[in-house]
Amino acid sequence: MKTSSNYLGKSCERVEDTALLTGGGRYLDDLPLPVGTLYAAVVRSPIAHGKIISVDIESALQLRGVRAILTIDDVQAWSNPLVVAVKTPMRQWVLANDYVRYVGEPIAVVIAESRALAEDGVEKIVLNIQPLPAVVDVDVALADTSIVLHQDIGSNCVLDRSYRYGDPESAFKNAARIVEVDIRYPRNSCTPIETGGVVAQWRAADSSYEVTSNFMGPFSLHVVMAAALKVAGTKLRHHVAPDSGGSFGVKQSVLPYVIMSCLASRKAGAPVKFIEDRLEHLQAATSATSRHTHLRAAVDGDGKILALDYDQIEDCGAYLRAPEPATLYRMHGCVTGPYQIQNLKIRNRVVLINKTPTGLVRGFGGPQVYYALERLIQKIAKTLGKTHQEIAALNYVQKEQFPYRAAAGALLDSGDYQKALKTLESSPEFKKLLDHRDQAKKEGRHYGIGIASIVEPSVSNMGYITTVLTKEQRAKAGPKNGAITSATVSIDPSGNIAANIASAPAGQGHQTVISQLLADVFGVLPSQIQVNVDFDTAKDAWSIAAGNYSSRFAGAVAGTVFLAAEKLKARIADYAAHVLKVKPDQLIFANGNISVVGAEDGGIPFSRVCGNFHWSPGLIQEALGRDTTLALQETQFWSADVLEAPDEDDRINTSAAYGFALDACGIEIDPETCSAKIDQYITVHDAGRILNPALADGQIYGAYAQAVGAALFEEFVYSSDGNFLSGTFADYRLPTASDIGVPKIYHQESPSPFTPLGAKGIGEGNSMSTPVCIANAIADALDLENIVLPATPSRIHALLVEKGALNLDKPSSQVSSMTTNADYPLKAQGEVKLEVLPEDIFAVLMDPERLKNVIPGCESIRKKSITNGIRYDCIAVVRIGIAKARFAAQVDLTKVQSPDSFVLGGEGRGPLGMALGMGQVSLKKEGATTILIYDYQAQVSGKLAAIGSRLLEGAIRLVLDQLFRALAKEAGAKHEGLFKSLITKLFGLLGVAK
Repeated sequence: MKTSSNYLGKSCERVEDTALLTGGGRYLDDLPLPVGTLYAAVVRSPIAHGKIISVDIESALQLRGVRAILTIDDVQAWSNPLVVAVKTPMRQWVLANDYVRYVGEPIAVVIAESRALAEDGVEKIVLNIQPLPAVVDVDVALADTSIVLHQDIGSNCVLDRSYRYGDPESAFKNAARIVEVDIRYPRNSCTPIETGGVVAQWRAADSSYEVTSNFMGPFSLHVVMAAALKVAGTKLRHHVAPDSGGSFGVKQSVLPYVIMSCLASRKAGAPVKFIEDRLEHLQAATSATSRHTHLRAAVDGDGKILALDYDQIEDCGAYLRAPEPATLYRMHGCVTGPYQIQNLKIRNRVVLINKTPTGLVRGFGGPQVYYALERLIQKIAKTLGKTHQEIAALNYVQKEQFPYRAAAGALLDSGDYQKALKTLESSPEFKKLLDHRDQAKKEGRHYGIGIASIVEPSVSNMGYITTVLTKEQRAKAGPKNGAITSATVSIDPSGNIAANIASAPAGQGHQTVISQLLADVFGVLPSQIQVNVDFDTAKDAWSIAAGNYSSRFAGAVAGTVFLAAEKLKARIADYAAHVLKVKPDQLIFANGNISVVGAEDGGIPFSRVCGNFHWSPGLIQEALGRDTTLALQETQFWSADVLEAPDEDDRINTSAAYGFALDACGIEIDPETCSAKIDQYITVHDAGRILNPALADGQIYGAYAQAVGAALFEEFVYSSDGNFLSGTFADYRLPTASDIGVPKIYHQESPSPFTPLGAKGIGEGNSMSTPVCIANAIADALDLENIVLPATPSRIHALLVEKGALNLDKPSSQVSSMTTNADYPLKAQGEVKLEVLPEDIFAVLMDPERLKNVIPGCESIRKKSITNGIRYDCIAVVRIGIAKARFAAQVDLTKVQSPDSFVLGGEGRGPLGMALGMGQVSLKKEGATTILIYDYQAQVSGKLAAIGSRLLEGAIRLVLDQLFRALAKEAGAKHEGLFKSLITKLFGLLGVAK
């Protein structure tokens, strides 16, 4: 049989876009809700580490419209802790139990008649949490003296495994050189326009749950969710919304929200809807793992790498949440990248610290591995006085070696890395980069070129995560392997074709490619194809590998649709051959007809043949025999044969196919703004057979844009006390179009022998290659090694100072009078000249009635004596911006030496967070004036810290400076309005604001 090739491999228009561009998308928030649906809001921890003393929900339950509140008691009665991939006694429930271990950890869920009412209920819940020291650095967490997050484990290290392949010891002993790098890859994430969301319903009649969410898979986690809910998998029916406003991996973090929402529905006795707001998504959903890697290479005199020695320490946050430590092990089999290095040592440690649990972020594992490996390649080149390309070419796997078995087990399927390098070096864009660098050096400008080579794994082996286990543990649990993909193709009586796929697209164009594919197989128009992506675990064919992740669409999903279609086509061809009195292999499906090769003008309509299967089954059986399958529907399951379980030596082929990307970029450093500007970016890709070039380019553009963010802008920042400081897009900065530019893309095709269509993944490559390519360019521009990502202007400024290209401003002569306290990361120092006597300032501070009169919303103020001073206990309602909160605050004046000095301390607690501060204040009289000197340290938690970190230190300085000026004026009974304003700001800082 022959088919027309009119569509596949061409840049056809996306069939999804009409709906998406005209507001016709069907996202989770657009879908109709079950009758009586309630809304959930989550009470979250305002601090990184603490012991829960009490959670008072009574006031919240009295609010009109609040229907129920889910607590840890309910969770423990109706569910199990989440299972983890590593054998550990750590237990994580979907609500905090006894302790909170990261800012934003869920503590309770308020269920009400609207989201607004639920949030009102959240503010009424009173948390009594005893703060504990936090640990926010993996190296500190490994120290014997570190705070331990989970006492039942007894250590912050939940996994410590070592691997050895070949004979690395001999290679290092005989090496001409040993080159090493010490690398830290930061936490970052993806920021889809649509955050995570769930609609859940408990059905008491049959003790089941029905869920609709924008969870993207992998559906191996369906088993985890069902186990947590104490129901069989068939009792958890999961629908995936037809459209998703992006995922990039992070929507696997919807997993705990599915469980939480199901339990909330059970508690309320009604359907429940929950959707994250942006702060919740940034603060508490998930992030990529950060990794501290020490990587050594044994190198001969020419630059040939004889062995590698990886020491990797993975930050997985406060809990090891499934599927972690997937980020560490997805790349395990291919940690040698595109290079032929057969001697290898690896030590992997997984460490828990007081940060958000980590998970899948686009390219998971790849950016962390290649940031170390390609920085190492550049350092080897520099050490030997060669170019990055020369060292890479010397070590590349050769074309004739494919399929190539890497040291740790990856079976690199196909490729021609040397051809890609020639494409890059001969391109006009690369020649311009070289010219620009030469010209910049002549003019004394900072311009560098970065190179990076990576292999991009796709179609993950579901057994790779079991490499964390010892061979004895694996033997006991049984082998795990494969990547079962399923698809169903059916044809109606009119010859129209439908496909159901077990993948949940997030904008990639699944429907377009499947339409092209089926149109070619059956010789019809793409408009005759309907591709259904609204996944339903109760009705659709699926397995645990189902979902949208690991660039599996082209290689696995489209390939499985092709296999199902070919089986269906063969069934149709048998009957058509009988009608046309030829053999099936003489037929051609094209232009809506089935005809004989060489006589394409004749034949019979495709629709008529298909109609006979529906309307005249007896005719089909008469022609082909009574045992003929009559259904014009075919469900196909497929898994690559090369995906085997880890062997006894811990070798694992982690994926079915491996693409290749080779990048080069030019970066110029602006000495005025200390920013890195991308001059030109070039990327050469080999993703096997390209199914739709326009969509392939779209995937490259998307991965590249996100990677530019990771390289230059995006980072989850935490203070030393574990507070999250990147809760808005003012602090978690995303790149704009002007920051990114348009990369030049070159394609080559080396079809995979292991996937049905020869296609490989292409959606993650630049998320792996671009961060290190940019870092290499910055290192080249500045001739420095210690490049830390993201390379923000402040970090580049520090590098320019280190290089001697910039001079620091003269440091302040003011010396801190306070002992630095790591628990108070915000600092403010200054001095103010006041036209009033010190005695008058003290008179204001010591009079509670005067303070009460000027503090807006002050309901009560009480003065009492404490050790070494006095305390004001205040209850006040304060409005800051759009937020209004009632809070309890304590302001302490201690070590009072009137009228010369005092220590100002404060503590505020409210529904939106907590704040602590302390500072030394000195007053020096100079004639009729006072010189007031202050040295203040503060700690702010909860929403204020998350959404205000960009301004907090400056705000504290400003408020304190103006406050003391206002005190002086108040002492003279002038400008009371200004004093009120500033007191409000001070209490806001002390007492929590949104």
